[in-house]
Amino acid sequence: MNFSLPHRIVSGTLIVLLLFGAISSLAGAVLAIGFNGAGVPLKYLSGTPFPSFLVPGLILGAIVGGTQLGAAVALLMKHRGKLMWSAIAGFGMLIWILTELAIIGYSWLQTLYFGLGAVELMLVFALLGIAPRIVALCLGRPDDARKPTKLASP
Repeated sequence: MNFSLPHRIVSGTLIVLLLFGAISSLAGAVLAIGFNGAGVPLKYLSGTPFPSFLVPGLILGAIVGGTQLGAAVALLMKHRGKLMWSAIAGFGMLIWILTELAIIGYSWLQTLYFGLGAVELMLVFALLGIAPRIVALCLGRPDDARKPTKLASP
């Protein structure tokens, strides 16, 4: 299957974002596990089942970072389930951030990573043909975004 230029640009952007999410999640896991939260006070974990940052760090690295990396690899390898894994990674990032907000409160980083997960999902929708106007707008073609579109087959 030969993809058009917009499809390749959107796929490439999604891969870059997923790799960024994977690397930063794995770095966050190392900081959480190796440095017991890296300056985040343990009092933020009071009222949770976690006595330290070990388990949250493992979840961040293995689940959040792992799905981000797995989705990037699936896209690079053109695996059949590449968009499903990308959607799982995007939703996983959103769930992680919402859970983190509920437990430790707000930090500007949560805005960044919530946005990352949301953009990943928008790009998946664009690649599925659910939101093709996103591609036109991202490429600076607002006139194309106003045209009626047909749903693309995945």
